[in-house]
Amino acid sequence: MDATTTPETAAQAIAGLDWTPQLQTGDGRMDDTHEEFVEMLNELLATPQDQQLPLYLRFIEHTKEHFAQEERWMVATGFAADNCHAGHHATIMETLHAVVEHYEKDDKEIITRLAEALVEWFPQHAATMDMGLALHMREVGFDSKTETLADPSRVRPATMSGCGSVSCS
Repeated sequence: MDATTTPETAAQAIAGLDWTPQLQTGDGRMDDTHEEFVEMLNELLATPQDQQLPLYLRFIEHTKEHFAQEERWMVATGFAADNCHAGHHATIMETLHAVVEHYEKDDKEIITRLAEALVEWFPQHAATMDMGLALHMREVGFDSKTETLADPSRVRPATMSGCGSVSCS
């Protein structure tokens, strides 16, 4: 257990993650995608380690689409393509892919360890970066279902580089 892990968060990681109102951003499409992410994460944790790889590969694909969706929305609402929120997504995707190689080299616990880490990571990511993105989308009149802006003149392309606001501070 590291310095930031408490016995409570360690127990939560083993048990998985409950879909609660605290994880919701207020954007229906984003919340639906996040709920699927949480369900798949919990399913991984409930699956015997020697049987996790097929589900994990589907989880990677879901997460890739999840992040691509948010990144489309960021660009459509004025974020630079290389903003720090997208950078966090890239780091997670790189880690997800690296885990496959370790699992295939007989580290059958690695998917569980990563899933436990994601249980700890996701609530903070959703409450900060994703909540910021959802708020920004509402402020500029972006509809995530149609992926359109009610008034495109409200957005200046590629002007934001932050995680959910103008800066990462």
